[in-house]
Amino acid sequence: MGDSSGDRNVADGEVPRHPVSLSTFSIDATTVTNEAFAAFIDATGYRTEAEQFGYSAVFHLAVTAPEDDILGVPPQTPWWRGVRGADWRRPGGEGSSVDELGDHPAVHVSWNDAVAYCEWAGRRLPTEAEWEYAARGGIEGAKYPWGDDEVDAGGWRANIFQGEFPTRNTEEDGWSTTAPVRTFTPNAYGLWQPVGNVWEWCADRFDASYYLSSPASDPTGPAGGDARVLRGGSYLCHISYCNRYRNSARSQNTPDSSMGNAGFRTVAL
Repeated sequence: MGDSSGDRNVADGEVPRHPVSLSTFSIDATTVTNEAFAAFIDATGYRTEAEQFGYSAVFHLAVTAPEDDILGVPPQTPWWRGVRGADWRRPGGEGSSVDELGDHPAVHVSWNDAVAYCEWAGRRLPTEAEWEYAARGGIEGAKYPWGDDEVDAGGWRANIFQGEFPTRNTEEDGWSTTAPVRTFTPNAYGLWQPVGNVWEWCADRFDASYYLSSPASDPTGPAGGDARVLRGGSYLCHISYCNRYRNSARSQNTPDSSMGNAGFRTVAL
């Protein structure tokens, strides 16, 4: 587990590289789709945190809402917009819909929302270690789920950002935001798009120093900490800004955060 290619982001704690053994588990082949998430909402009446808060984070090129619905621009990441009314049903805000996106990943889903879905479905979120094992597809030490070839070698292998981030996306891979969950080629374990497309929530709390003391068998993350782990990168990853579309790459966010490039997949209890 951990970075083997030297592409690590120091602050993310991708090292030291260390052996981990896991009990048998079964993981979804894809991230949870809008269609599946809608079934959960219809069955339970659940309201996501984005719906409760009244806004969520949308990449500036994906905003469909009027200017009056822009609630803020983070100074450190000015390509994001806080958009009133953006949520899993309306990923770009007013004027957008998932009506034709049933096979795309559900986004604007917080960690807490993902856990609520899992409880309804009789599933759970993967641990970070389970996620990385599954993403690797049995290729030990590889940079990507398919090996070490780059994403665009011999045709696109994942949904990331092309062009000049964050102003111009040439969409060479065919997608400007999310792609259907069964796009490109699955890895050797049958997982579709563990890297790229959308970030995926994991069960663990985040600590950049956790690998220094994590147990060798079935690690479940640190006991404390406010943030939760995200894995896999997204359609906004670009080598000039975010190279986290790799097996070992890690990120984090608070459990009530939602954004247009994050979803989740689940594991059997």
